Amino acid sequence: MRQNLENKLIEIIEHDKWMTTVLKIVRNLNLNDCWIGAGFVRNKVWDEKHGKDRSELNDIDIIYYDKLCATKEYDLQIEKKLRSIDKNLNWSVKNQSRMHVRNGHKQYTDCFEAISFWPETATSIAVRLNHKNQVEYIAPYGLEDLFSLLVKPTSKFDLTIYNSRIEKKKWKEKWNKLEIKTDYSNPNS
Repeated sequence: MRQNLENKLIEIIEHDKWMTTVLKIVRNLNLNDCWIGAGFVRNKVWDEKHGKDRSELNDIDIIYYDKLCATKEYDLQIEKKLRSIDKNLNWSVKNQSRMHVRNGHKQYTDCFEAISFWPETATSIAVRLNHKNQVEYIAPYGLEDLFSLLVKPTSKFDLTIYNSRIEKKKWKEKWNKLEIKTDYSNPNS
């Protein structure tokens, strides 16, 4: 099943010209351990599973890991460069080597570990295009929840903040087939 989901994710992204264009733009930044995650991937799969056209994204979440350039100012320089390439997109760049401070965690070792602290299992997924134009992904919790339309908190994220986020996002109104869990332990909550 894992291989089928992996193939499906790659196929969905490879057949989306806009996504591959965005992935090429980000790849050409040549940032260390660089990925696009969160809604960029999640919304596309949910739209696909609901038979919808592309949902509007709040932003395009670009993450990378570089201890040598771990300032917010450097991230803002990258965002400025991206806006000069495509000013119509809301780019959000975050070096994961410094995000542990904001989140009150020990320093992350790489982007894979960093996204394991993101709110939902279905959001904790990121993709990139390698130099052979092949889609690669990282998903600490796998792809099953994403494709099963299951929204549940990661065990590393604060449940109160998670539930507030779910309420604000109003995902169920946009994607009515979603099953939203509000608890870590009870699979039927």
